[in-house]
Amino acid sequence: MPPSLALQDHSLISRSLDSLPYGFVALSPAGDILYANAWAAGRMPEGGFLSMWNAEGRERVEAALAVPGEETARGFQIATATGGPWRVAFEAWNDQALGPVVLGTFQPAGAVDGGWTQGDGDMALGITHGQLRQAQKMDAIGKLTGGVAHDFNNLLQVISGNLQLLGADIAGNARAERRVANAMAGVTRGTKLAAQLLAFGRRQPLAPKVVNIGRFVRDMDDLLRRALGEAIEVETVVAGGLWNTLIDPGNVENALLNLAINARDAMEGQGKLTIEAGNALLDATYADAHGDLRPGQYVMIAVTDTGTGIPPEIIEQVFEPFFTTKPEGRGTGLGLSMVYGFVKQSGGHVKIYSEPGHGTTVKIYLPRSTQSEDRVVAVEEEGVRGGDETVLVVEDDDAVRETVVGMLGDLGYRVLKARDAQSALSIIESGIAIDLLFTDVVMPGTLRSPELARKAVERQPGIAVLFTSGYTENAIVHGGRLDEGVELLSKPYTRDQLARRVRHVLATRQRPADPIAAVAPSESDRVAPLRVLVVEDDALIRMSISEMLESRGHIVFEAGDGTEATRLHASETIDVLLADVGLPGISGVELAARLRKSQPTLPVLYATGDHLANGVVRDERTAIIVKPYGVADLMQAIDRIARR
Repeated sequence: MPPSLALQDHSLISRSLDSLPYGFVALSPAGDILYANAWAAGRMPEGGFLSMWNAEGRERVEAALAVPGEETARGFQIATATGGPWRVAFEAWNDQALGPVVLGTFQPAGAVDGGWTQGDGDMALGITHGQLRQAQKMDAIGKLTGGVAHDFNNLLQVISGNLQLLGADIAGNARAERRVANAMAGVTRGTKLAAQLLAFGRRQPLAPKVVNIGRFVRDMDDLLRRALGEAIEVETVVAGGLWNTLIDPGNVENALLNLAINARDAMEGQGKLTIEAGNALLDATYADAHGDLRPGQYVMIAVTDTGTGIPPEIIEQVFEPFFTTKPEGRGTGLGLSMVYGFVKQSGGHVKIYSEPGHGTTVKIYLPRSTQSEDRVVAVEEEGVRGGDETVLVVEDDDAVRETVVGMLGDLGYRVLKARDAQSALSIIESGIAIDLLFTDVVMPGTLRSPELARKAVERQPGIAVLFTSGYTENAIVHGGRLDEGVELLSKPYTRDQLARRVRHVLATRQRPADPIAAVAPSESDRVAPLRVLVVEDDALIRMSISEMLESRGHIVFEAGDGTEATRLHASETIDVLLADVGLPGISGVELAARLRKSQPTLPVLYATGDHLANGVVRDERTAIIVKPYGVADLMQAIDRIARR
């Protein structure tokens, strides 16, 4: 079995190729399948790509794979094993890990779809090739910026923490206090820079809410006018009947501010800025021309200025980090890249239109939500206070660890410390009573932080858990959102932020009833116990789901991947499969199909952070529940598909 191409390891590239309305494959020169997009995977026989064609067609394909060139890239027509005429095209590609690879596209002859044929009838493999290169470039830059932001946030945490500790020592010295305040202002600027890097890399944890963008934009009107100045006219146009959308309000505000400030600079402080909000339907033709976009209903925000415009030769570069058209020293080049990253992470689309000398329009498309709008209530922050509980700090960076230990000690807590998860587990297992586990997400060693948290809760059921990180690496963030029930304090944080979050987590832990127990089942909710197979690779989420199900009397079997789930299904009687869509190895969709071969009526509930759930076909025995969800939502979903 040849190694698979790394395309599937990059979510942006995979989404781009899965949205194509024709087959796209990466093959070895011998014809082995290294990668297949969703369209291709659903149509190829079990024998692979070569077995799809009749003898003459297979011979032509093998010759094209051996020597791909200009003629094979233009495409040719062959017949399948069942006699149907299809058009195929092949082009050489060099993969850094595997060496020579051949990219192929195929579709029934005569099928004309957006992006499939060019004006002269030749195969449009070049279009796909260009989309692939662009997606790979943006994905690589995203990974680089995310890693840089992680290290940068650790450094900022050391600087910020020590400055705040120093502030207590110099109280009353006005000159020293002023210098510390100036230094903290620099830390704040650095924090914003790191946040923009994480936004472009799509590594920021989002806390989405159902929002009406029209109301949101109108509420920002005063803020925008203050930021832009009196010389710029601001007009807001909101269409009637505007749909809701599920987004992180803070990031939408930052995105609009960035676009407005860019527009102000392009207009040199004088002109007109128009912000429009309306409903939009992006059809399959438009989506096919923009590789990582799904057709459907969106809420559109357009920001238009009357500035100098952007030359066409550089418009494709404007979303890249550190690229700027402003004079040196007047911009970081991260404003538009932050907008791009946030919108993509939210499942949306961004498009820029510009005409030199006339102005620029940036359009943001965010997926429609059919849920009712969440009421956002401003909570007055309580005063900073400490406590006398015991906190275990787990941090591999020595400087960060000592700084955090100092801040917590200064707040009155008893502090234990460990440099990795395994050492922390040893402390927990020693029997020392610990009130709070405060652990970095990204840790060295084989024991991951989420697994440490699960083991800690098993050994000390009363322990509270607070994660911290400058870069989560999807350990506690899935689908761009924090996992349900997870508390995260992003680096760098101030002493006050640390104090408030620690008190909040400890207070939540000490409440008399937890969220699961608080939702007591009514008599009508009580049903015969079901045997539920829960398949989730994140241990914390798996544990949470199991507790929800067991609180209602169901019997739970846990698996971390498809292989383990298949083994459990073969040895146990299973009434319901509850699986994450994005599992390691085989996906949740593939796992369900495999288990239904031996149990065709098996009810399947997919739990996912992606409300579109690409590849899932709903029916009376198949449903989707979108993370985050509560115990009531989970029970209702299972009841719908498992009703007997």
